[in-house]
Amino acid sequence: MPAKSKAQQMAAGAALSAKRGDRKTGALKGASRSMYESMSEKELQDMASTSQKGKPVHKSGR
Repeated sequence: MPAKSKAQQMAAGAALSAKRGDRKTGALKGASRSMYESMSEKELQDMASTSQKGKPVHKSGR
């Protein structure tokens, strides 16, 4: 599943980094912590590898 915003893509990248052991899990907050706990490494890889070109910074909730 591709990321819908730059913020979502960056959070997935942080969670993926922690999953791989490159970052401490205690450093994760908010969406990245939630993604770390609920998504597999493959799902995080797919979301983190999404191109940021043409994506909004934040996806509006409406």
